[in-house]
Amino acid sequence: MVKLTKIYTRGGDAGETSLGDGARVRKDALRVEAYGTVDEANSVVGLARLHTDGLADEILSRVQNDLFDLGADLCRPEDGKKGAGGLRISAGQVERLEGEIDRLNADLAPLESFILPGGTPAAAYLHQARTVARRAERLAVALAVEEAVNDQAVKYLNRLSDLFFVMARHCNDGGARDVLWTPGANR
Repeated sequence: MVKLTKIYTRGGDAGETSLGDGARVRKDALRVEAYGTVDEANSVVGLARLHTDGLADEILSRVQNDLFDLGADLCRPEDGKKGAGGLRISAGQVERLEGEIDRLNADLAPLESFILPGGTPAAAYLHQARTVARRAERLAVALAVEEAVNDQAVKYLNRLSDLFFVMARHCNDGGARDVLWTPGANR
């Protein structure tokens, strides 16, 4: 378990931060942007959880812990050795998301229109979490072009945004309170 005794270190005052392997990089480095955006998604999930209970809250609790795992994964560069290099997102975590998506989606009516973010407060926050997760995914993909990235981390982000979409519909009374897009409504 992590033990923090001092919150500020002054180590980042010059615009640099330490990665999980101890390397110093600029705070605007792509890797820092990627795991920082994962942290942002986790914060939005925390807001969504203020408005959830039951199954949705149980799933989001697991997701929040996974997002810390994902941040730890992304903040530590891969060294190319299997099993080395710290905490990594696993295929099992990706598969769990897929199962949760399928479980929630089974009770939803098929979509006949695109959905606008909104409805219940939980759904609105989950749509925001979805867009932040997509941004984190884009950053992780861009990082993977430059450096080695755990492929399960990218897959996890891809499934995560899908989970947030399906969960938003679930939290919108099973889709009954979804806000549907009306093409050309304001012409």
